[in-house]
Amino acid sequence: MALRTAAKRWLPGAVVDGLAGARRRVSWLRRPLPPQEPFPQVRAAAARLLVGPTNSAGQGWAWARAAERASGDVAAACFAIRRNNYGFADDYGVAVPVYAHPAWQRAHEQYVLSTFTHAVVESMRPLFGARHARDASGDVAVLTRAGLRVALAFHGSDIRLPSRHAEREPWSPFRVRDDLTARLEEQAHRHAAFATEFAAGGGAVLVSTPDLFDDLPEATWLPVVVDPDRWQAPPSPGRRRPVVVHAPSNSRLKGTEAVEAAMDALSAKGVVEYRRLEGIPNDRMPAALAEADIVVDQLTMGLYGVGACEAMAAGRAVVSYVGTAVRERVRDRTGLDVPIAEATPDDLADVVAALAADPDAAGELAARGPGFVRAVHDGTVSGTVLDDWLRQTTR
Repeated sequence: MALRTAAKRWLPGAVVDGLAGARRRVSWLRRPLPPQEPFPQVRAAAARLLVGPTNSAGQGWAWARAAERASGDVAAACFAIRRNNYGFADDYGVAVPVYAHPAWQRAHEQYVLSTFTHAVVESMRPLFGARHARDASGDVAVLTRAGLRVALAFHGSDIRLPSRHAEREPWSPFRVRDDLTARLEEQAHRHAAFATEFAAGGGAVLVSTPDLFDDLPEATWLPVVVDPDRWQAPPSPGRRRPVVVHAPSNSRLKGTEAVEAAMDALSAKGVVEYRRLEGIPNDRMPAALAEADIVVDQLTMGLYGVGACEAMAAGRAVVSYVGTAVRERVRDRTGLDVPIAEATPDDLADVVAALAADPDAAGELAARGPGFVRAVHDGTVSGTVLDDWLRQTTR
């Protein structure tokens, strides 16, 4: 222990990381590789695209399908580290113990380099575990040397700088200076530095939500994708006491405390019936949203994402803090207004009460959602973005 402490104090960080990595590998090599499914066969195509490894909210899989629909000469696969039980689709994936095993890392690298021509690396997470580095920088170098074309994709907290967000947004959750904020700050600085240098060298950098242009101005918008048909639901019945739902995938970032304070007050007055949706597998979420009249997404971030798009596709009145900047960026790029009622922690109760008191207005807002999702988030726009990159980089 004393030797390890001295090494950390006196040796360069890169050397310490290398020694730690070697120690981990020796430890893992003593353990048998858990059973795993075989790597999938990928059909012959001019471009063979791998997307992974986070598959955040199922977006890696959705983008892979969007790329295939955009061009008949693209074969795509989504790889995911399977960390939770939400049940998002992927083409292949492994649990963390397999992902961390050197034998699997070596086999996966050989498979990827011999199978694919392109890779979209999500969130700077390595495709090959810690084989080359703690983040994806080492993998990007290996992929590039092998002749693969690489793009970086970011989803949110993987690139959003908390200090900038706290300065810009009055209800930012990052105004709380704690360990989480500090970790995300360091990560965002590190990822942004790599992504900026990568873009300066001609690499493609993609972001899933328009607010992230504040952190990566040089990026390209790759919109989140939902299947409108899967989320389609009968029209809301216009109940006298509407059902309001909120799904706090991350209660701090969603502003759940403020949401529930406002909804509890309205519930106590008999204005709404409030339901919290939590821990529901992805395959049961369409039915859960179909039972709602109003969906409150989030109140702190100044954006809209997958959850809001699913609710709009279901034809529900969506309430959220989107922010002026995001609304303008979407309008500039699509010509469409985001059909979400704007609310903040200060006025959420008033906004929801107004919708509850005017079912016609709530119904008109809800009716605009499915068309917006089909125009911007059904995968057509995202497929075009990916197809443009693949065409420009396919030899």
